Amino acid sequence: MPIESVFPRLEELLPQVQKPVQYVGGELNSVVGDWDAAEVRWALMYPDAYEVGVPNQGVQILYEVLNERDGVLAERTYAVWPDLEKLMREHGVPQFTVDAHRPVGAFDVFGVSFASEMGYTNMLTALDLAGVPLRAADRGADHPVVLGGGHSAFNPEPIADFLDAVVLGDGEEIALAITEVVREWKRDGRPGGRDGLLLRLAESGGVYVPRFYDVGYLPDGRIAGYTPNRPGVPWTVQKHTVMDLDKWPYPKRPIVPLAESVHERYSVEIFRGCTRGCRFCQAGMITRPVRERSKDTVTAMVEQGVKASGFQEVGLLSLSSADHTQIGDIAKGLADHYEGTNTGLSLPSTRVDAFNIDLANELTRNGRRSGLTFAPEGGSERMRRVINKMVTEADLIRTVTAAYAAGWRQVKLYFMCGLPTETDDDVLAIADLATEVIRTGREVTGRSDIRCTVSIGGFVPKPQTPFQWAGQTPADVVDARLRKLRDALRADRRYGKSVGLRYHEGRPSVIEGLLSRGDRRVGAVIEEVWRAGGRFDGWSEHFSYDRWAECAEKGLAEHPVDLDWYTVRDRDQDEVLPWDHLDAGLDRSWLWQDWQDALHGEESVEVDDCRWNPCYDCGVCPSMGTEIQIGPPPGGKLLPLTVTNR
Repeated sequence: MPIESVFPRLEELLPQVQKPVQYVGGELNSVVGDWDAAEVRWALMYPDAYEVGVPNQGVQILYEVLNERDGVLAERTYAVWPDLEKLMREHGVPQFTVDAHRPVGAFDVFGVSFASEMGYTNMLTALDLAGVPLRAADRGADHPVVLGGGHSAFNPEPIADFLDAVVLGDGEEIALAITEVVREWKRDGRPGGRDGLLLRLAESGGVYVPRFYDVGYLPDGRIAGYTPNRPGVPWTVQKHTVMDLDKWPYPKRPIVPLAESVHERYSVEIFRGCTRGCRFCQAGMITRPVRERSKDTVTAMVEQGVKASGFQEVGLLSLSSADHTQIGDIAKGLADHYEGTNTGLSLPSTRVDAFNIDLANELTRNGRRSGLTFAPEGGSERMRRVINKMVTEADLIRTVTAAYAAGWRQVKLYFMCGLPTETDDDVLAIADLATEVIRTGREVTGRSDIRCTVSIGGFVPKPQTPFQWAGQTPADVVDARLRKLRDALRADRRYGKSVGLRYHEGRPSVIEGLLSRGDRRVGAVIEEVWRAGGRFDGWSEHFSYDRWAECAEKGLAEHPVDLDWYTVRDRDQDEVLPWDHLDAGLDRSWLWQDWQDALHGEESVEVDDCRWNPCYDCGVCPSMGTEIQIGPPPGGKLLPLTVTNR
């Protein structure tokens, strides 16, 4: 049955909203498929504004992978701003895709990719505008399967009541597997209705269906456990890992947005995973093991992607791109190929101990020499030992000195505030580090225009990390430390004006912490916030801490828990965590031991990168049936992956 475009009705509304171009579609490399020829239809959402969502790698990759499949159609949708939402409600225009402006409620699968928990209220807006009941239990056979994925899906429990299904880990292969399950179910006459389809997905062991798991609570509010309530449903659900990235060279034809977006570049993920072992980093933990794309694949992807898009910047992406075993050859080869053109190369952020001037010069050979970004994360060496970010002050000064001497004039340093065991002195050490960076920069260059920007984010404990048991630092403590840091920088008349300070207050991090480590009871809070007008909570101008606090008090009133219980409270080793039935491959006892090691402060036990050192038995490779996949330089040799007991 043909599905009509809603664009004629939408078009009349666009002159009344800001940035109407973000809703019109028609971008270069977008796809408008044949609705009637498709057996399975996906609507893919990044739950934020178009300008943030359109460059998202996860959505772009799945968009291409699915649209290349016979009988499959995939379109994109993004969160609409409140001005358009109001008009859509007034005129009966449903949530739509930007590709063909088809109503989202007509698709078979509504896939939502969560890079951050702060997009949860935007998902509820999209569901409501699409005419899809907010709660999974209220949906019928004709509603799309609401499927969650992305990094935040490793604890989907706060939104479990709103999701039909959840995928953990890499999406390329499982998206196609889900497509085939849906296709066969439809061909078979939709046996069992909606529950029949969800049961097929759950029985595969690769898809988590929250409604098939009952959760019990202890009198003090802690979780007693999760129990499957259907035969054939596994007790634990494992993440998906794509082992051979060379077989998945996506995106090949990236979407070129019509409106300005946050990243105007063609991005290539040069490797996936990280084994550096930073204890705060969820991405590094949940994406293990390391899997590299070969130099030849990266080169071919860049050539094809730039030709297909016309982008003049290429981002070589990963969690630590300078750690690719062939990064020097990749950068030089691409710089040679694009020499004399306007195509430049970039790394999003570089580890201090992986940076070298030769690499930086190759990256900037064809582009402008902008600032360099490094992430020491902790201000003091004690703090960096706690978080296993083993970068000394001498390392940092040596690196930025080399950069200044080679012609760079601006360096950005990223830190976190509110880390476990942190003291005022640890944060004030950031000021000492920044002023030393300026002092040495002036000394080696003889110039006074040296700049350093200090950017500070609030630490939020994340699931599947050693810090998942840590109590979050209260917002007022974080804010007080940041004020002391600001005053310390301003007090130094010699260097203060050369150091820029950017930071966020502590209260948004508290709400992120609630959503990050919450359980199903938090779903009522999210719905309360949404009904009270909560939208775009990741944007400071739309975020309201008071609204969240009031709704948390109301939504949790019937339970022996509150906002502080979810955030500032330490967890014990034996406490059941909301994600314990979802397997990222990491051994729980290893994570706990790493947490205990972190608490030793100056004596914190360092965990080396297992690519080049003996294995520390985190559990990923044996439990997932995977192994580290990297490409050593010609003649190079990898160390054997043998377990070392700490």
